[in-house]
Parts: sequence; C-alpha cells; structure tokens
Amino acid sequence: MEKAYAKLNGCYEALAGGSTVEGFEDFTGGISEFYDLKKPPANLYQIIRKALRAGSLLGCSIDVSSAAEAEAITSQKLVKSHAYSVTGIEEVDFQGHPERLIRLRNPWGEVEWSGAWSDDAPEWNHIDPQRKEELDKKVEDGEFWMSFSDFVRQFSRLEICNLSPDSLSSEEVHKWNLVLFNGRWTRGSTAGGCQNYPATYWTNPQFKIHLDEVDEEDQEESIGEPCCTVLLGLMQKNRRRRKRIGQGMLSIGYAVYQVPKELESHTEAHVGRDFFLDYQPLARTSTYVNLREVSGRARLPPGEYLVVPSTFEPFKDGEFCLRVFSEKKAQALEIGDVVAGNPHEPHPSEVDQEDSQFKSLFEKLAEKDSEITANALKMLLNEAFSKRTDITFHGFNINTCREMISLLDSNGTGTLGLVEFKRLWLKIQKYLEIYRETDYNHSGTIDAHKMRTALRKAGFTLNSQVQQTIALRYACSKLGINFDSFVACMIRLETLFKLFSLLDKDKDGVVHLSLAERCKPLLIWMELWVVG
Repeated sequence: MEKAYAKLNGCYEALAGGSTVEGFEDFTGGISEFYDLKKPPANLYQIIRKALRAGSLLGCSIDVSSAAEAEAITSQKLVKSHAYSVTGIEEVDFQGHPERLIRLRNPWGEVEWSGAWSDDAPEWNHIDPQRKEELDKKVEDGEFWMSFSDFVRQFSRLEICNLSPDSLSSEEVHKWNLVLFNGRWTRGSTAGGCQNYPATYWTNPQFKIHLDEVDEEDQEESIGEPCCTVLLGLMQKNRRRRKRIGQGMLSIGYAVYQVPKELESHTEAHVGRDFFLDYQPLARTSTYVNLREVSGRARLPPGEYLVVPSTFEPFKDGEFCLRVFSEKKAQALEIGDVVAGNPHEPHPSEVDQEDSQFKSLFEKLAEKDSEITANALKMLLNEAFSKRTDITFHGFNINTCREMISLLDSNGTGTLGLVEFKRLWLKIQKYLEIYRETDYNHSGTIDAHKMRTALRKAGFTLNSQVQQTIALRYACSKLGINFDSFVACMIRLETLFKLFSLLDKDKDGVVHLSLAERCKPLLIWMELWVVG
C-alpha cells in the first residue's frame, strides 16, 4: 500500500512533509475540518453530533510546547501529543440540569481519563440508572466519557474527516451530498489571484451553487432563520509531483458570494469585475495558505451562491479540485461553460456606401480582374496599420491574410472583390474599436486576461478551456496581445463558427462528421498551433 501511494505521488521523496490528514483524505475520499479548541465555535457540540451521525471520522489531541512533552501523561491521565478518536456524544440529566458528555478512545487500549465522568467517577450515581447502564463502561479498553466542557478545556485540537457518500457502507448514517468540480488556473486567462487584485480577480473560475433545502432542525438549533450547511474544500492537484522541479504548494483560498436576484439566471458568462467591487463575500477562507487543501464550513440561508477559488497571487498556473459537501442535495454548475458566437457583421448600408478614396486604394493593389490577392492584402493592411501610434502592430502574416480571404470569399476564387474587401475593412475597423476600448491604460497592447471582455464585445462567449487556449496561442511571454494577434484570433474564431454553422444542418448545436468533413476543421486547428 505504501509503495502504491508513493508511486501515485511520483516517489517516496514526494511524501515527505505535509499533514497526516492528507493521507486520511486520500484513503477515504473525505474532506477535513480543523477546530482550535482554544477558540471553539459556539455550535461545536452540534457539529460533532452531526459529524458522528454522518459517519465522519473524528480525532483530537493535546498540543505540546516542546518535544520533551510528547506523550507525557497529565495528572488526570491524558496523553499529550497523542491522537484520540471521538466515538460518541450524549446529553444526560444530571441533578436536574442537562450535562453534555463526549466519549473518547485512546488507541493504546489503556491509560484513561480519571477526572469527572470517568469510569468510577461519582457523577454516574446522580443520573437515571437505566441511562447509566446504557453509557457506563468500566472495562480498561481505552474508551471513556468526560464532560464536554472538560474536553474543550483539556484538548487543543479537533479534526473531522467528513466522508463522501460513496465512502460509506452503512445505510443508517446521514450521508453528505457531494458535488465535485475539476478546474485549472492558467496565467493570462483564469489565474486571477485573490481579491487584492481586482483587475484580474474576476477572471478566476466561477461556480454557482443553488441551496434550497434547509438542514434538519434540532430543537437547540432552531434559533434564527433556517440555514443550509455546506462544507467547501479546495485542493490543489499534483503539486507533490512538481517538488522535483522546484515547484512547491501554491497559497490558495476561496470566497463565497450571495448572488442577487437579477443575476440568478446569469450562467453563460463570467460575473464581471464590477460585481466583486460592489459585493463582499459571505464566507471565505480565513487566510491563503500553501497547504494541499483548504476547507471550511458555512451556514447559509437558502439561495444562490457564487464560489470563486483562487491563488493568492495572479498568474500562477495550477490544477485544482473544488468539493462541495451539503447536508441536503445541492445543485451546482460552472459559470461560463458555454461556447457561442455571434460576431459583428457590417450593415449593408455601410458596405454599399460610396467611398472614392477607399475605391482608389483598392484599385491600386487589385489585379487586372479587380480582385485582390493574399499578398496584396498583406501589403495594403500592413501599410495602413503600421502608421498608427496608438496600437502595437507587428504586421499581418500571409496565413492570416489567406484566412481573411477564406472567410469572406463568397465565390471561391481565393481573392477578394471590392465589396468583399469593404466588408473585411469594416470588420477590422470594428476590431480596432474593441481593441482600443479594452486597452484601458493606452499602452498599445491588451493584457491576456482582458481578452474575455474583448471577446464578449466582439460577440463571442467562450468557456475557460477555449480562453486558456487563446492565451497560450496569442499572448507573448509577458501576457500581452498586440493588434495583429488580436485580429488573427478574431478571424480564426469567425472561421471556426462559420464552419460549424455550415455543418450543423439541424441547427441543434451538434455536428456529425464524416472523415472527409472532419479533415477541414482538423487542418484549421493544426494551423492554430503551427502557423500565424
């Protein structure tokens, strides 16, 4: 088992360091919570009771101030720096008042608590005999009861590993419901960093959760409005494998926002920057830490919520897994998991409008049959845009010009007539307008993470995977996109959407391709990586 676990993580060296809870989660598929018993939540008793009912695994320990104290035994026979398991929790009537008890087990099988409510403690004589018989144990098996208040006072830490539904075999336990998402942070497209970076934060992956069933209410928990309990776990993937190439754990965290009514149906595109400037999270990780997983519990009123997982700093590549455990079934989806295109088309009146200067420019470079070739188009466009000082322009290459012609060549000649060229010119002018609007700081280039905004203005709604591909293909090493790359991207997207529309004969968003039909889009995608 140990060898298999080391192989899974790359090598034995990759297992060094980290938390024991990581192994606990890996072997059970569960999600862990940590509680500092010096600062316990007010509803800790209810949390433990629900965890035990759900079949969760609970452990606790007493911190030490030095290595010399490890496994030292206290005056009341508790072992420091030693893992105890929590096996039960009950409430009894003690001298007319309710008393909360918790049952622990020392895995040694001996050395038991000798304080109040221990095996021979006098407190047992003051409760109902039948109840005493149910709870009292006098065998030296390592298992014992203590008052809940003593437990909080004596122990330092509580760990809960909540198991996923498929981890449990018993039908009697109250199972958690699980929704799982796998995602990626990619520099230039979906690696936006934390809320300290508002310009890029909104580009992080976004997930929407719909909670409509409240928890089963216990009498002591019925104070205030009904809520839904969720456990959120954000885990970064494959980081141990990357130790060998000097890449450690990223500092990660998440935030949960309540979705206002007007945005509840908003699922096709990312929630924009303004939303995160106007709204504060209802729940979040207390701090960004470089652990494999960060997790937390939240009690939220019924409604829709937006979960944003992120790294602390922007532009950090990494894979992640987001898990949402809920007491009741929750609906969840990834925001922006839609691909659609409705690119700008020049109005016929614009195309038909007489422009003597434009016509003379076209005739100057057109061949004898009044058609313009790819080489002539390249010369004309590069001459026109290289004079501009408000954009960074390195020149269109011949392949981009050929693709422009392919997009607008209505008669299949491989050249453009006057009207076709006019339509292309108007398209490029529209792209220029969008490019300049998106270049907020007038640097002449646009940052890769702004492409989501620019694409939306151009009529394209693309999912995170396509956004990541665009950033990898068209952005430079400094994550900037110049104007010629921007236009090349727009033309290629228009070509792909046009091709799909032609093949989608039933207009149902699904295309069935023969081998011959499949060759053309494959060649286009191959060109996406090889040329341009």
